[in-house]
Amino acid sequence: MTETKRPRRSTEGGYARGEETRLRIIHAAIELFGEHGFVAASTRDIAARAGVNAPALQYYFENKEGVYRACAEHLADDVWTKFEPVVLRSAATLESTDNVAALIEAFVDIQNVMIDKALGTPSAPTLKLFFVREQGGQEPSIATEIFQERVRGPLNRVATQLIAKIGGTAPDDPLTIIRLVTLHGQFMLFHTAPRSLLTLLKWPSLDAEKIEFVKQTIFTNTRTLLSTWACERDAGR
Repeated sequence: MTETKRPRRSTEGGYARGEETRLRIIHAAIELFGEHGFVAASTRDIAARAGVNAPALQYYFENKEGVYRACAEHLADDVWTKFEPVVLRSAATLESTDNVAALIEAFVDIQNVMIDKALGTPSAPTLKLFFVREQGGQEPSIATEIFQERVRGPLNRVATQLIAKIGGTAPDDPLTIIRLVTLHGQFMLFHTAPRSLLTLLKWPSLDAEKIEFVKQTIFTNTRTLLSTWACERDAGR
């Protein structure tokens, strides 16, 4: 797949209109890729939903692979704006201190942002389906590669480094990675299977008050586990 083709415009006004058209196509494509998957979503349908003619799609993106790449880049850039500040804060903590309590709070800070993004930010069902299909491995690998490079990789690196420093393991140790998955797994089902959990909890919905309750419960669990792993590290010295 080639890099996404960018529009060339001779005037500022024309460029602005071109970017608006380009974003309309991207948003329409995210919806259709979510609804039908990459193979079934046609460029003709994407263009129709975006309200443009088919040649316009080719002009901006060359082909369907280019549209899909642009969708992944757009989503990665959007998500990274939420995560970049906490990644930078956590990296600074790693460099500046060995204090276990500070390191634990840096990890909780990461979880706080992740939970807010997963549970507190409304998103269209088709957007969730886009990620579900991408994670299922049936879509072109370029989206996973982009998300890994721009979002998941930086976020997971700093998170595993925190756990490793707290627990006295290596960042690439399978134990460290499993610990990361375990800690984040506390809230992932609220994002991926909310209906089942709401039924189990007998909650009609997940409002702001309940999200805060979930967050504080998870933070307590996380602090307890990380403190336990730090004690195990000290006991093994």
